[in-house]
Amino acid sequence: MLDVTRLRVIEAVARHGSVTAAAKELHYSQPSVTHHLARLEAETGAQLLQRVGRGIRLTQAGQLLADRAAEILGRIDAVDAELAAHVGLTAGRVRLAGFSSAIGSLIPRAVAALAETHPGLQIGLTDMHPPEALELLRTGKIDVAVVFRYDETEPEPSGVRLHHLLDDPLYLLSSGQGQRIADLRGAIWIAGCDRCRSHLLSLCAEEGYEPQIGYTSDDMVVMQTLVAAGLGVTTMPGLALRAHRADGIVASELPGSRRHVFAATYGEPPDPPATAALLAALADAAKLD
Repeated sequence: MLDVTRLRVIEAVARHGSVTAAAKELHYSQPSVTHHLARLEAETGAQLLQRVGRGIRLTQAGQLLADRAAEILGRIDAVDAELAAHVGLTAGRVRLAGFSSAIGSLIPRAVAALAETHPGLQIGLTDMHPPEALELLRTGKIDVAVVFRYDETEPEPSGVRLHHLLDDPLYLLSSGQGQRIADLRGAIWIAGCDRCRSHLLSLCAEEGYEPQIGYTSDDMVVMQTLVAAGLGVTTMPGLALRAHRADGIVASELPGSRRHVFAATYGEPPDPPATAALLAALADAAKLD
């Protein structure tokens, strides 16, 4: 049977790419880390490490085990959180990740409401794009991910359950009145994160052209500043505009264009009490938007 301590060692080595850094994180000596790795190779019967110059790298088998170790350790941490939550909502913790415009709008309302009703509940929050947040959710490092998707976005990983919060309208940002995507074939565009960029390409493709992207940023303040300076045009969801709106921009709603915002959980229902309480708080906060 695989030892959890040794799984933590190979996961840390894979993440840092170094025995020294893994030993420092785990508060072990380097010989202790090396011993655990040797024992893990003996237990599995597989070569997990290769010498490369003065360092090491994981073999294919080692990388496979490290990836699975991350999932196993994440699920162990999730069980700890669930057990704490089952003691009651006077204690325990729930870990949340969300994208920036949701953190700038509905998430603080939800977290504040939850802190009022359950003051003993600890809530962790991380700012993260949907693909990375879903990976943390899958590996048990968080309990809830607030994510967005467009109609053409690829399906979420198996095991992810989506709880609909709201549909967020999309706006065209420019420095002039009455502009449409069809009129901006020759414009310089500002692209956002990968998921938003993909949707921008789809919108422009519907009008028969590929946008000329001159700037890329996932910071809504930077994007609006560039538009206000007359350096380009972009699209932006309503939540982002409510979180921050710069002077000198014109926002025109794009008819029929929406991104869908969800709270995502992983695994079969029912959700642990702390997670269920957070989902309810997020749903209540979304009704105010």
